[in-house]
Amino acid sequence: MSILEGNNFNGDDASHLAQIIDHINVGVWEFDITTKDVKWSAGFYSILGYKPGEIECSYNYFLEHLLYYHDKPSFLKAINTRNEDNTNTVHVRLLTKATGYQWFESTTKKWENGNGPKFTGSLININQAKLLALRSARNDSFFNETGSIAKVSGFEIDVPTMSLSLSKEAFDIYELTDQVKLSLEEAISFFEPQYRPVLNEAIDNAIKFCKPYDMELLFRTAKNNLIWVRAKGVPIIDDYGKCIKIRGIFQDIDNIKKKGLALQSSITLLNDQNKRLQNFAYIVSHNLRSNTGNLQFMVNLFEESETDEDKAEVFAHIKSISGSLITTIEHLNEIVKIHTEIDRERKTLEFEEVFKNVVSALQSNIESTDAKIEYDFSKCPVINYIPAYLESIIQNLLTNSLKYRHMDRQPVITCRTVKDHNHIYMIFEDNGIGIDMARYGDKVFGMYKTFHQNPDAKGIGLFITRNQVESLGGTIKIDSTVDVGTKFTIRLV
Repeated sequence: MSILEGNNFNGDDASHLAQIIDHINVGVWEFDITTKDVKWSAGFYSILGYKPGEIECSYNYFLEHLLYYHDKPSFLKAINTRNEDNTNTVHVRLLTKATGYQWFESTTKKWENGNGPKFTGSLININQAKLLALRSARNDSFFNETGSIAKVSGFEIDVPTMSLSLSKEAFDIYELTDQVKLSLEEAISFFEPQYRPVLNEAIDNAIKFCKPYDMELLFRTAKNNLIWVRAKGVPIIDDYGKCIKIRGIFQDIDNIKKKGLALQSSITLLNDQNKRLQNFAYIVSHNLRSNTGNLQFMVNLFEESETDEDKAEVFAHIKSISGSLITTIEHLNEIVKIHTEIDRERKTLEFEEVFKNVVSALQSNIESTDAKIEYDFSKCPVINYIPAYLESIIQNLLTNSLKYRHMDRQPVITCRTVKDHNHIYMIFEDNGIGIDMARYGDKVFGMYKTFHQNPDAKGIGLFITRNQVESLGGTIKIDSTVDVGTKFTIRLV
Protein backbone atom coordinates (compact mmCIF):
# COMPACT_ATOMS: atom_id res chain seq x y z
CA MET A 1 0.00 0.00 0.00
CA SER A 2 1.39 3.39 -0.96
CA ILE A 3 1.53 6.37 1.35
CA LEU A 4 -0.63 8.53 -0.87
CA GLU A 5 -3.38 7.17 -3.03
CA GLY A 6 -2.36 7.35 -6.69
CA ASN A 7 1.29 8.07 -5.94
CA ASN A 8 3.53 4.98 -5.82
CA PHE A 9 6.89 5.09 -4.07
CA ASN A 10 9.72 2.95 -5.46
CA GLY A 11 11.69 0.49 -3.39
CA ASP A 12 11.26 -1.51 -0.24
CA ASP A 13 12.02 1.48 2.02
CA ALA A 14 9.10 3.45 0.66
CA SER A 15 6.78 0.46 1.05
CA HIS A 16 7.96 -0.10 4.62
CA LEU A 17 7.50 3.60 5.44
CA ALA A 18 3.97 3.53 4.03
CA GLN A 19 3.03 0.61 6.27
CA ILE A 20 4.42 2.34 9.37
CA ILE A 21 2.54 5.58 8.69
CA ASP A 22 -0.72 3.82 7.89
CA HIS A 23 -0.62 1.99 11.21
CA ILE A 24 0.11 4.89 13.59
CA ASN A 25 -3.30 6.53 13.23
CA VAL A 26 -1.99 9.50 11.26
CA GLY A 27 -3.52 10.80 8.07
CA VAL A 28 -1.22 12.16 5.37
CA TRP A 29 -2.38 14.28 2.47
CA GLU A 30 -0.99 16.20 -0.50
CA PHE A 31 -2.44 19.10 -2.48
CA ASP A 32 -1.09 20.37 -5.80
CA ILE A 33 -1.77 24.09 -6.05
CA THR A 34 -1.43 24.16 -9.84
CA THR A 35 -3.53 21.14 -10.78
CA LYS A 36 -5.79 21.09 -7.64
CA ASP A 37 -5.09 17.36 -7.36
CA VAL A 38 -5.48 15.86 -3.88
CA LYS A 39 -4.00 12.63 -2.54
CA TRP A 40 -4.92 11.01 0.79
CA SER A 41 -3.16 8.19 2.56
CA ALA A 42 -5.00 5.10 3.75
CA GLY A 43 -4.48 6.42 7.30
CA PHE A 44 -6.31 9.62 6.31
CA TYR A 45 -9.43 7.61 5.53
CA SER A 46 -8.93 5.39 8.57
CA ILE A 47 -8.81 8.10 11.21
CA LEU A 48 -12.07 9.51 9.81
CA GLY A 49 -13.69 6.04 9.87
CA TYR A 50 -13.89 5.58 6.08
CA LYS A 51 -12.38 3.15 3.62
CA PRO A 52 -10.40 4.36 0.59
CA GLY A 53 -12.82 5.17 -2.22
CA GLU A 54 -15.82 5.45 0.13
CA ILE A 55 -15.77 9.27 -0.04
CA GLU A 56 -14.67 11.62 -2.80
CA CYS A 57 -10.99 12.49 -2.66
CA SER A 58 -11.02 16.16 -3.59
CA TYR A 59 -10.09 19.55 -2.26
CA ASN A 60 -13.68 20.79 -2.61
CA TYR A 61 -15.15 17.74 -0.82
CA PHE A 62 -12.72 18.25 2.07
CA LEU A 63 -13.64 21.94 2.47
CA GLU A 64 -17.39 21.59 1.97
CA HIS A 65 -18.22 18.20 3.52
CA LEU A 66 -15.49 17.15 5.95
CA LEU A 67 -14.23 20.40 7.45
CA TYR A 68 -16.54 22.07 9.99
CA TYR A 69 -17.64 25.38 8.44
CA HIS A 70 -16.65 27.42 11.49
CA ASP A 71 -13.06 26.12 11.25
CA LYS A 72 -12.64 26.82 7.53
CA PRO A 73 -11.13 30.33 7.97
CA SER A 74 -8.50 29.09 10.44
CA PHE A 75 -7.59 26.13 8.18
CA LEU A 76 -7.19 28.32 5.08
CA LYS A 77 -5.18 30.83 7.09
CA ALA A 78 -2.86 28.04 8.21
CA ILE A 79 -2.29 27.01 4.60
CA ASN A 80 -1.65 30.54 3.36
CA THR A 81 0.42 31.73 6.31
CA ARG A 82 3.85 30.21 6.66
CA ASN A 83 6.36 30.10 9.49
CA GLU A 84 10.11 30.24 8.91
CA ASP A 85 10.23 26.52 8.15
CA ASN A 86 7.18 26.77 5.82
CA THR A 87 4.98 24.83 8.27
CA ASN A 88 1.87 25.69 10.24
CA THR A 89 -0.37 23.87 12.71
CA VAL A 90 -4.04 24.39 13.46
CA HIS A 91 -6.77 22.56 15.36
CA VAL A 92 -9.90 21.83 13.30
CA ARG A 93 -13.02 19.68 13.45
CA LEU A 94 -13.62 17.06 10.75
CA LEU A 95 -16.70 14.95 10.13
CA THR A 96 -16.05 11.30 10.95
CA LYS A 97 -18.25 8.47 9.72
CA ALA A 98 -19.44 7.08 13.04
CA THR A 99 -18.89 9.73 15.73
CA GLY A 100 -19.70 13.05 14.10
CA TYR A 101 -17.26 15.94 14.28
CA GLN A 102 -14.02 15.33 16.14
CA TRP A 103 -10.95 17.46 16.80
CA PHE A 104 -7.78 16.95 14.73
CA GLU A 105 -4.40 18.62 14.68
CA SER A 106 -3.52 19.58 11.10
CA THR A 107 0.10 20.34 10.25
CA THR A 108 0.87 21.64 6.75
CA LYS A 109 4.12 22.26 4.88
CA LYS A 110 4.64 24.06 1.60
CA TRP A 111 7.40 22.89 -0.73
CA GLU A 112 8.51 23.43 -4.31
CA ASN A 113 9.59 20.98 -7.05
CA GLY A 114 9.94 21.11 -10.79
CA ASN A 115 6.19 20.75 -11.29
CA GLY A 116 5.18 23.71 -9.10
CA PRO A 117 4.31 24.39 -5.42
CA LYS A 118 2.57 21.73 -3.33
CA PHE A 119 1.19 21.37 0.18
CA THR A 120 1.66 18.27 2.24
CA GLY A 121 0.20 17.71 5.64
CA SER A 122 -0.73 15.34 8.42
CA LEU A 123 -3.80 14.82 10.59
CA ILE A 124 -3.71 13.49 14.14
CA ASN A 125 -6.84 12.79 16.18
CA ILE A 126 -6.63 14.90 19.36
CA ASN A 127 -10.35 14.81 20.22
CA GLN A 128 -10.04 13.38 23.73
CA ALA A 129 -7.25 15.71 24.78
CA LYS A 130 -8.97 18.70 23.19
CA LEU A 131 -12.28 18.01 24.95
CA LEU A 132 -10.49 17.64 28.28
CA ALA A 133 -8.72 20.96 27.71
CA LEU A 134 -11.98 22.67 26.73
CA ARG A 135 -13.79 21.28 29.76
CA SER A 136 -10.95 22.36 32.01
CA ALA A 137 -10.95 25.88 30.52
CA ARG A 138 -14.72 26.04 30.81
CA ASN A 139 -14.58 24.89 34.41
CA ASP A 140 -11.85 27.43 35.19
CA SER A 141 -13.89 30.15 33.55
CA PHE A 142 -17.02 29.00 35.35
CA PHE A 143 -15.37 28.89 38.77
CA ASN A 144 -13.56 32.20 38.21
CA GLU A 145 -16.78 33.88 37.13
CA THR A 146 -18.74 32.25 39.95
CA GLY A 147 -16.09 33.32 42.45
CA SER A 148 -16.16 36.85 41.10
CA ILE A 149 -19.96 37.03 41.30
CA ALA A 150 -20.03 35.55 44.81
CA LYS A 151 -16.96 37.58 45.81
CA VAL A 152 -15.20 34.42 46.92
CA SER A 153 -11.44 34.03 46.77
CA GLY A 154 -8.90 31.46 47.85
CA PHE A 155 -5.82 31.54 50.03
CA GLU A 156 -3.11 29.18 51.19
CA ILE A 157 -0.72 29.44 54.13
CA ASP A 158 2.47 27.39 53.90
CA VAL A 159 3.12 26.45 57.53
CA PRO A 160 6.92 25.79 57.44
CA THR A 161 7.61 29.22 55.91
CA MET A 162 4.38 30.93 57.10
CA SER A 163 4.12 32.44 53.61
CA LEU A 164 0.76 33.45 52.18
CA SER A 165 -0.62 32.90 48.67
CA LEU A 166 -3.77 34.72 47.53
CA SER A 167 -5.95 34.31 44.45
CA LYS A 168 -6.67 37.27 42.18
CA GLU A 169 -10.16 37.60 43.67
CA ALA A 170 -8.61 38.05 47.12
CA PHE A 171 -6.68 41.08 45.89
CA ASP A 172 -9.97 42.46 44.55
CA ILE A 173 -11.42 42.21 48.08
CA TYR A 174 -8.30 43.86 49.51
CA GLU A 175 -8.66 46.50 46.76
CA LEU A 176 -5.05 45.95 45.78
CA THR A 177 -3.43 44.91 42.50
CA ASP A 178 -2.29 41.31 42.30
CA GLN A 179 1.26 42.59 41.82
CA VAL A 180 1.46 43.36 45.53
CA LYS A 181 3.10 40.70 47.71
CA LEU A 182 1.50 40.43 51.15
CA SER A 183 2.99 38.66 54.12
CA LEU A 184 0.63 36.88 56.50
CA GLU A 185 1.17 39.58 59.11
CA GLU A 186 0.41 42.32 56.58
CA ALA A 187 -2.71 40.52 55.38
CA ILE A 188 -4.04 40.20 58.94
CA SER A 189 -3.33 43.89 59.62
CA PHE A 190 -6.23 44.81 57.27
CA PHE A 191 -8.70 43.36 59.77
CA GLU A 192 -10.15 45.65 62.41
CA PRO A 193 -8.03 45.62 65.64
CA GLN A 194 -10.59 43.73 67.75
CA TYR A 195 -10.69 40.87 65.23
CA ARG A 196 -6.95 40.39 64.67
CA PRO A 197 -6.35 38.37 67.89
CA VAL A 198 -9.36 36.19 67.03
CA LEU A 199 -8.00 35.39 63.57
CA ASN A 200 -4.45 34.83 64.87
CA GLU A 201 -5.77 32.40 67.46
CA ALA A 202 -7.78 30.53 64.83
CA ILE A 203 -4.68 30.15 62.64
CA ASP A 204 -2.60 28.99 65.62
CA ASN A 205 -5.24 26.40 66.52
CA ALA A 206 -5.33 25.18 62.93
CA ILE A 207 -1.55 24.71 62.95
CA LYS A 208 -1.18 23.22 66.45
CA PHE A 209 -4.39 21.19 66.75
CA CYS A 210 -5.49 20.84 63.08
CA LYS A 211 -8.68 22.67 63.97
CA PRO A 212 -10.58 24.27 61.05
CA TYR A 213 -12.18 27.69 61.43
CA ASP A 214 -15.04 29.63 59.87
CA MET A 215 -15.68 33.17 61.07
CA GLU A 216 -17.14 36.52 60.08
CA LEU A 217 -14.87 39.53 60.65
CA LEU A 218 -14.73 43.26 60.05
CA PHE A 219 -12.14 44.20 57.44
CA ARG A 220 -10.81 47.54 56.19
CA THR A 221 -9.67 47.58 52.56
CA ALA A 222 -6.69 49.43 51.12
CA LYS A 223 -9.14 52.15 50.03
CA ASN A 224 -10.42 52.48 53.63
CA ASN A 225 -13.75 50.77 52.99
CA LEU A 226 -15.05 48.91 56.06
CA ILE A 227 -16.69 45.61 55.07
CA TRP A 228 -17.68 42.27 56.57
CA VAL A 229 -15.75 39.26 55.29
CA ARG A 230 -15.87 35.53 55.87
CA ALA A 231 -12.61 33.65 56.48
CA LYS A 232 -12.75 29.85 56.38
CA GLY A 233 -9.62 27.75 56.75
CA VAL A 234 -9.01 23.98 56.63
CA PRO A 235 -5.72 22.37 57.78
CA ILE A 236 -3.89 20.16 55.26
CA ILE A 237 -1.92 17.45 57.09
CA ASP A 238 0.95 15.15 56.16
CA ASP A 239 1.22 11.39 56.74
CA TYR A 240 2.13 12.02 60.36
CA GLY A 241 -0.93 14.13 61.11
CA LYS A 242 1.02 17.39 61.19
CA CYS A 243 -0.47 20.52 59.61
CA ILE A 244 1.66 21.59 56.66
CA LYS A 245 -0.72 24.03 54.98
CA ILE A 246 -3.93 25.92 55.62
CA ARG A 247 -6.21 26.32 52.64
CA GLY A 248 -9.46 28.18 52.59
CA ILE A 249 -11.77 30.81 51.22
CA PHE A 250 -11.94 34.53 51.79
CA GLN A 251 -15.30 36.09 50.91
CA ASP A 252 -16.83 39.56 50.85
CA ILE A 253 -20.16 39.12 52.69
CA ASP A 254 -20.74 42.79 53.46
CA ASN A 255 -24.14 43.12 51.76
CA ILE A 256 -25.43 39.85 53.21
CA LYS A 257 -24.11 40.62 56.69
CA LYS A 258 -25.48 44.15 56.82
CA LYS A 259 -28.87 42.99 55.58
CA GLY A 260 -28.83 40.29 58.26
CA LEU A 261 -27.89 42.77 60.98
CA ALA A 262 -30.53 45.21 59.80
CA LEU A 263 -33.11 42.43 59.73
CA GLN A 264 -32.16 41.29 63.23
CA SER A 265 -32.32 44.88 64.47
CA SER A 266 -35.75 45.27 62.89
CA ILE A 267 -36.94 42.00 64.44
CA THR A 268 -35.66 43.07 67.86
CA LEU A 269 -37.29 46.49 67.52
CA LEU A 270 -40.52 44.89 66.33
CA ASN A 271 -40.50 42.48 69.27
CA ASP A 272 -39.95 45.38 71.66
CA GLN A 273 -42.75 47.35 70.04
CA ASN A 274 -45.05 44.34 70.24
CA LYS A 275 -44.28 43.96 73.94
CA ARG A 276 -45.00 47.66 74.52
CA LEU A 277 -48.19 47.36 72.48
CA GLN A 278 -49.32 44.37 74.55
CA ASN A 279 -48.50 46.27 77.73
CA PHE A 280 -50.33 49.31 76.41
CA ALA A 281 -53.39 47.23 75.48
CA TYR A 282 -53.40 45.71 78.96
CA ILE A 283 -53.16 49.12 80.60
CA VAL A 284 -55.96 50.54 78.46
CA SER A 285 -58.18 47.56 79.21
CA HIS A 286 -57.43 47.49 82.93
CA ASN A 287 -57.51 51.19 83.74
CA LEU A 288 -60.44 52.19 81.59
CA ARG A 289 -62.48 49.19 82.70
CA SER A 290 -61.71 49.96 86.33
CA ASN A 291 -62.66 53.62 86.07
CA THR A 292 -65.74 53.09 83.95
CA GLY A 293 -66.88 50.26 86.26
CA ASN A 294 -66.50 52.47 89.31
CA LEU A 295 -68.24 55.31 87.51
CA GLN A 296 -71.18 53.10 86.56
CA PHE A 297 -71.44 51.86 90.14
CA MET A 298 -71.50 55.41 91.50
CA VAL A 299 -74.11 56.52 88.96
CA ASN A 300 -76.36 53.65 90.05
CA LEU A 301 -75.71 54.52 93.69
CA PHE A 302 -76.55 58.18 92.97
CA GLU A 303 -79.89 57.16 91.45
CA GLU A 304 -80.67 55.03 94.52
CA SER A 305 -79.75 57.76 97.03
CA GLU A 306 -82.74 59.33 98.75
CA THR A 307 -81.30 62.28 100.60
CA ASP A 308 -79.51 65.30 99.20
CA GLU A 309 -76.62 64.63 101.57
CA ASP A 310 -76.13 61.09 100.23
CA LYS A 311 -76.38 62.32 96.64
CA ALA A 312 -73.80 65.04 97.30
CA GLU A 313 -71.39 62.50 98.76
CA VAL A 314 -71.85 60.11 95.83
CA PHE A 315 -71.53 62.97 93.34
CA ALA A 316 -68.19 63.95 94.89
CA HIS A 317 -66.99 60.39 94.24
CA ILE A 318 -68.27 60.61 90.67
CA LYS A 319 -66.26 63.81 90.14
CA SER A 320 -63.15 62.14 91.56
CA ILE A 321 -63.55 59.10 89.32
CA SER A 322 -64.22 61.34 86.32
CA GLY A 323 -61.04 63.29 87.00
CA SER A 324 -59.07 60.08 87.34
CA LEU A 325 -60.52 58.84 84.05
CA ILE A 326 -59.53 62.06 82.28
CA THR A 327 -55.98 61.76 83.68
CA THR A 328 -55.75 58.14 82.53
CA ILE A 329 -56.91 59.09 79.04
CA GLU A 330 -54.35 61.92 78.94
CA HIS A 331 -51.61 59.51 79.95
CA LEU A 332 -52.65 57.01 77.31
CA ASN A 333 -52.75 59.80 74.76
CA GLU A 334 -49.13 60.62 75.64
CA ILE A 335 -48.16 57.01 74.93
CA VAL A 336 -49.99 57.04 71.58
CA LYS A 337 -48.22 60.28 70.63
CA ILE A 338 -44.85 58.61 71.11
CA HIS A 339 -45.59 56.07 68.39
CA THR A 340 -47.21 58.57 66.03
CA GLU A 341 -44.33 61.08 66.33
CA ILE A 342 -41.50 58.65 65.57
CA ASP A 343 -41.33 59.91 61.98
CA ARG A 344 -41.07 63.53 63.01
CA GLU A 345 -38.03 65.34 61.68
CA ARG A 346 -34.88 65.03 63.72
CA LYS A 347 -32.72 68.08 64.28
CA THR A 348 -29.18 68.73 65.43
CA LEU A 349 -29.53 69.67 69.08
CA GLU A 350 -27.06 71.00 71.62
CA PHE A 351 -27.37 69.10 74.91
CA GLU A 352 -26.44 72.11 77.00
CA GLU A 353 -29.08 74.32 75.41
CA VAL A 354 -31.89 71.76 75.86
CA PHE A 355 -30.75 70.95 79.40
CA LYS A 356 -30.68 74.62 80.44
CA ASN A 357 -34.20 75.14 79.03
CA VAL A 358 -35.51 72.26 81.15
CA VAL A 359 -33.67 73.52 84.25
CA SER A 360 -35.15 76.96 83.69
CA ALA A 361 -38.68 75.50 83.48
CA LEU A 362 -38.13 73.59 86.75
CA GLN A 363 -36.31 76.42 88.52
CA SER A 364 -38.91 76.85 91.28
CA ASN A 365 -38.73 73.12 92.13
CA ILE A 366 -34.94 73.23 92.13
CA GLU A 367 -34.80 76.27 94.40
CA SER A 368 -37.41 74.88 96.83
CA THR A 369 -35.38 71.69 97.28
CA ASP A 370 -31.99 73.50 97.31
CA ALA A 371 -30.82 71.00 94.65
CA LYS A 372 -27.38 71.27 93.09
CA ILE A 373 -27.49 70.66 89.33
CA GLU A 374 -24.29 69.79 87.47
CA TYR A 375 -23.67 68.83 83.83
CA ASP A 376 -20.86 68.08 81.41
CA PHE A 377 -21.58 67.67 77.72
CA SER A 378 -18.03 68.31 76.49
CA LYS A 379 -17.43 64.71 75.34
CA CYS A 380 -20.49 64.77 73.10
CA PRO A 381 -22.06 68.22 72.80
CA VAL A 382 -24.61 67.59 70.02
CA ILE A 383 -27.04 64.92 68.80
CA ASN A 384 -29.44 64.43 65.92
CA TYR A 385 -32.74 63.79 67.72
CA ILE A 386 -36.42 64.71 67.96
CA PRO A 387 -36.39 67.93 70.04
CA ALA A 388 -39.57 67.19 72.03
CA TYR A 389 -38.27 63.73 72.95
CA LEU A 390 -34.91 64.91 74.26
CA GLU A 391 -36.55 67.65 76.30
CA SER A 392 -39.13 65.21 77.70
CA ILE A 393 -36.47 62.62 78.64
CA ILE A 394 -34.36 65.19 80.51
CA GLN A 395 -37.40 66.71 82.20
CA ASN A 396 -38.75 63.34 83.40
CA LEU A 397 -35.38 62.25 84.78
CA LEU A 398 -34.72 65.60 86.47
CA THR A 399 -38.24 65.71 87.94
CA ASN A 400 -37.83 62.12 89.14
CA SER A 401 -34.55 62.98 90.93
CA LEU A 402 -36.11 66.03 92.62
CA LYS A 403 -39.20 64.10 93.66
CA TYR A 404 -37.25 61.20 95.19
CA ARG A 405 -34.48 63.23 96.84
CA HIS A 406 -33.04 62.17 100.19
CA MET A 407 -34.38 64.41 102.96
CA ASP A 408 -31.21 64.22 105.04
CA ARG A 409 -28.84 65.74 102.44
CA GLN A 410 -28.69 68.31 99.70
CA PRO A 411 -29.83 66.83 96.38
CA VAL A 412 -26.98 66.58 93.87
CA ILE A 413 -28.01 65.77 90.30
CA THR A 414 -25.50 65.35 87.47
CA CYS A 415 -25.97 64.82 83.75
CA ARG A 416 -23.23 64.06 81.23
CA THR A 417 -22.81 62.62 77.75
CA VAL A 418 -20.23 60.28 76.26
CA LYS A 419 -19.68 58.82 72.81
CA ASP A 420 -18.59 55.23 72.29
CA HIS A 421 -17.95 54.33 68.64
CA ASN A 422 -21.21 55.25 66.89
CA HIS A 423 -23.35 55.35 70.04
CA ILE A 424 -24.23 58.40 72.12
CA TYR A 425 -24.97 57.93 75.82
CA MET A 426 -26.52 60.29 78.34
CA ILE A 427 -25.80 59.41 81.98
CA PHE A 428 -28.07 60.83 84.69
CA GLU A 429 -27.16 60.41 88.38
CA ASP A 430 -28.55 61.56 91.71
CA ASN A 431 -27.94 60.98 95.44
CA GLY A 432 -31.59 60.38 96.27
CA ILE A 433 -33.36 57.66 98.26
CA GLY A 434 -32.75 55.02 95.59
CA ILE A 435 -34.80 51.94 94.67
CA ASP A 436 -34.63 48.38 95.96
CA MET A 437 -33.61 46.78 92.66
CA ALA A 438 -33.82 43.23 94.01
CA ARG A 439 -37.48 43.85 94.82
CA TYR A 440 -38.60 46.28 92.13
CA GLY A 441 -35.95 46.05 89.39
CA ASP A 442 -38.22 44.46 86.79
CA LYS A 443 -41.04 46.94 87.45
CA VAL A 444 -39.18 50.26 87.38
CA PHE A 445 -40.32 51.23 83.88
CA GLY A 446 -43.87 49.87 84.19
CA MET A 447 -46.86 52.14 83.85
CA TYR A 448 -48.37 53.30 87.16
CA LYS A 449 -45.63 51.49 89.08
CA THR A 450 -44.55 53.35 92.23
CA PHE A 451 -42.08 52.21 94.90
CA HIS A 452 -42.30 54.89 97.58
CA GLN A 453 -45.02 56.50 99.63
CA ASN A 454 -44.57 59.83 97.88
CA PRO A 455 -48.09 61.25 97.29
CA ASP A 456 -46.91 62.90 94.03
CA ALA A 457 -45.83 59.56 92.52
CA LYS A 458 -47.89 58.68 89.45
CA GLY A 459 -45.75 55.94 87.89
CA ILE A 460 -45.99 57.41 84.39
CA GLY A 461 -42.78 59.45 83.87
CA LEU A 462 -40.28 56.59 83.54
CA PHE A 463 -42.75 54.59 81.46
CA ILE A 464 -43.01 57.42 78.95
CA THR A 465 -39.24 57.98 79.02
CA ARG A 466 -38.50 54.34 78.21
CA ASN A 467 -41.03 54.35 75.36
CA GLN A 468 -39.53 57.52 73.88
CA VAL A 469 -35.98 56.17 74.07
CA GLU A 470 -36.81 52.72 72.68
CA SER A 471 -39.07 54.05 69.92
CA LEU A 472 -35.96 55.64 68.38
CA GLY A 473 -33.88 52.48 68.74
CA GLY A 474 -32.18 53.37 72.02
CA THR A 475 -32.00 51.69 75.42
CA ILE A 476 -32.30 52.79 79.02
CA LYS A 477 -30.73 51.06 82.03
CA ILE A 478 -31.01 51.81 85.75
CA ASP A 479 -28.58 51.15 88.61
CA SER A 480 -29.81 52.07 92.06
CA THR A 481 -29.01 51.50 95.72
CA VAL A 482 -31.36 52.32 98.59
CA ASP A 483 -30.25 55.46 100.50
CA VAL A 484 -27.33 55.98 98.09
CA GLY A 485 -28.82 57.12 94.81
CA THR A 486 -29.82 56.22 91.27
CA LYS A 487 -28.02 56.18 87.94
CA PHE A 488 -29.72 56.07 84.52
CA THR A 489 -27.65 55.16 81.45
CA ILE A 490 -29.48 56.04 78.27
CA ARG A 491 -28.17 55.03 74.84
CA LEU A 492 -29.90 57.62 72.69
CA VAL A 493 -28.58 56.41 69.31
